[in-house]
Amino acid sequence: MNKEIKTKRIQIFSALEVANMCGVVNQTAINWIRNGHLKAFNTPGGQYRVYKDDLIEFIHARGMRVPEALNEGEPSANWKSLIVIDDDKGLNSAIRAYLEKNIPDLNVLQSFDGFDAGAQLVEKKPGFVILDLALPGVVGQEICKRIKNDPAFGKPYVIIITALEDASIEDEMYSLGADKFFRKPLVLADLRAVIESAMETT
Repeated sequence: MNKEIKTKRIQIFSALEVANMCGVVNQTAINWIRNGHLKAFNTPGGQYRVYKDDLIEFIHARGMRVPEALNEGEPSANWKSLIVIDDDKGLNSAIRAYLEKNIPDLNVLQSFDGFDAGAQLVEKKPGFVILDLALPGVVGQEICKRIKNDPAFGKPYVIIITALEDASIEDEMYSLGADKFFRKPLVLADLRAVIESAMETT
């Protein structure tokens, strides 16, 4: 009878994943690495990578709470995948077409309502989420908060898009964990630049 040999998988995180888990912006995680506070190594492409054990040691040394995402078996996001969540089908499709053309190695998913979005987020765990706040039947703020705090979603990079004119909404979304905030009408080139910049550090 053949015996199954189980090996422990070595977990490695990008700077962006470290930032998302620790509740800081990406640049802060990069600064931790560059200043020698957090052990890391460079990939051949120049991106930072951090071993799980080194990250846990760093977190313990600073008295921080260990994120749930560092528990064994927690899922991680697919950083080659993005989902556009917006019930405006025209804009949703325009964003998808633009990103597919300009970032060809990015798999772009679409969702037009909160229920379907939740199912895709859990099943496919896209690394990037473009989230419209004015979705029918759901509260965009609650979706953002849940995505950023529930490790089942893999801690993706969340980009908020909204036509809401409330002056305080931007600060509110950043406080809930959003990584980037855009008001409509969108400049698609700016959206692309943010995604490409984040991808370079993942």
